[in-house]
Amino acid sequence: MRVLFWTELFWPYIGGAQVLGAMVILALRERGYEFAVVTSHGALDLPDQDTYRGIPIHRFHFWKALATRDVDLLSRTTQEVSRLKRAFKPDLVHVNFTDPTAFFHLRTSRAHPAPLLVAIHVGLPKQGGGRDTVLGQTLRSAQWVTANSAAVLAEAHRLVPEITTYSSLVYNGLDVPGTTPEPLPRNPPRLLCLGLLMTVKGFDLALTALASLAYRFPHIRLVIAGDGPARTELEKQADELGVSHLTDFVGWVTPENVPALMNGATVVVMPSRWEEAFGLVALEAALMARPVVATRVGGLPEVVVHGQTGLLVEKNDSRALGEAIAILLDDIELASKMGRAARSRAQEVFSLERHVDAYDGLYRQLVQNAAPRDSAALG
Repeated sequence: MRVLFWTELFWPYIGGAQVLGAMVILALRERGYEFAVVTSHGALDLPDQDTYRGIPIHRFHFWKALATRDVDLLSRTTQEVSRLKRAFKPDLVHVNFTDPTAFFHLRTSRAHPAPLLVAIHVGLPKQGGGRDTVLGQTLRSAQWVTANSAAVLAEAHRLVPEITTYSSLVYNGLDVPGTTPEPLPRNPPRLLCLGLLMTVKGFDLALTALASLAYRFPHIRLVIAGDGPARTELEKQADELGVSHLTDFVGWVTPENVPALMNGATVVVMPSRWEEAFGLVALEAALMARPVVATRVGGLPEVVVHGQTGLLVEKNDSRALGEAIAILLDDIELASKMGRAARSRAQEVFSLERHVDAYDGLYRQLVQNAAPRDSAALG
């Protein structure tokens, strides 16, 4: 079975969605599926044609075409995608949503009609489910829609009620790392923030909390792993708060090095401001038996069970964030207990095998049930 795997960004980008997407298609290839990846260049100068472990990657100038609204570039990109679809002849198209690049799938849906599976991996806008929007058209043209948390699935149902009968929850999943979890560091205690450095991630709140915690835990350290547009501002904030000597900005960490990074943390902190669809970092922390202090947004409460595998606070509340962190640092036995519970739950609920099984079943079901699409459904 040939599957066109459509995602806004792919390798060498190493965000949560990109890492999980690569894992899933490699696992499904082992089950006999043939993949081709459709993606954008993003902000990097990458070749139009590439491969990832033998899987062809086709990059298009989606971002530039949409940002500039260049009619010639829009037309040329549409024609290039159509040619790819006719050449590859996918039995199914798997669009990872939401992002505006799905516009080009909608425009080329007749080039080679195939069942459409839409997987929602990010928080949805509060508005935008109308029939004239990319979001509304994409969800309504799908044969099946998945979401990676119950919170996101409920929001999708609110925006586009029609999909209620052809949608389901598929939690993200990861394999248990080969690295053995080590005891939580006590002296000094170490906090970890991991992810793209942007305002919505709330890492500035972690720095503010760090300043308040430094009086009680003078040897505390905060590791901020990742990069992004907010890095300069975060470094400046650390200086202004007088905690730059307690903060390590380590840049990007490759996926294979994340378990070791987690092993160095006492508590993983996720102070997100935005509606995290799932929060893959929380799962990575759980698999390494690390408790998480996170904000109560989006799907995070489905990954971090308050009082059992970590602690949840309201968003934009650095004081509550600091107090929650202090509870765990004051009681390492409690923190260790939560970490062990998180690891046990992650292995049971969020395994990669369960995730892959779900998509394997959906692929087979959708292709088996494929039927002629009417012109209205094709948008």
